Amino acid sequence: MQKFDKQTDDQLVAAYAKGNNDAFDALLQRHQTRVYNYIYQMVRERSLAEDIFQETFVKAITTIRQGRYTENGKFAAWINRIARNLVIDFFRQEKIEASVSADDDNFDILNRKELSEDTVEDLIIDRQIRDDLRKLIRHLPKSQRQVLVMRYYRNLSFKEIAEATGVSINTALGRMRYAILNIRRIADENAIALTR
Repeated sequence: MQKFDKQTDDQLVAAYAKGNNDAFDALLQRHQTRVYNYIYQMVRERSLAEDIFQETFVKAITTIRQGRYTENGKFAAWINRIARNLVIDFFRQEKIEASVSADDDNFDILNRKELSEDTVEDLIIDRQIRDDLRKLIRHLPKSQRQVLVMRYYRNLSFKEIAEATGVSINTALGRMRYAILNIRRIADENAIALTR
């Protein structure tokens, strides 16, 4: 990791874009405390800050790997902007969910599907989706399956996953990304719907 200490953020991004995962680990190590603190100052809740922090770096990984990173010399500002946008999205969604009022004449609370219990048909469809998803997960490579199960079924953070599997956080994030991409690809190839 020391060989990256003297490199600029842009040099590290370029190295990561060419497949050097250690370069991204160096970027993560360089910026993680500042980015996490930035998020935490806005949300004031540790578990939420950790989730948004992880999502921030997943977005960064995806953008860099797709060759869409163009912020020359401004990685710190760019990663903060991703974090800020994710925090705004969270609060916007929370506000929408909290703004439902039964006093609103245009809002019929008694006939809103999203506020009512699921029908038997909905329950059957949900069960089928869960069964299909389990089958798709079984087709993933073991390393991707392991990360996905730990994250979504055991609710572990990427830091905990990295420690449990003996890999870097970057590798755990990458495996999760590829797991999701592979599930979508297999579902598309087999015309399997994963939403109602």
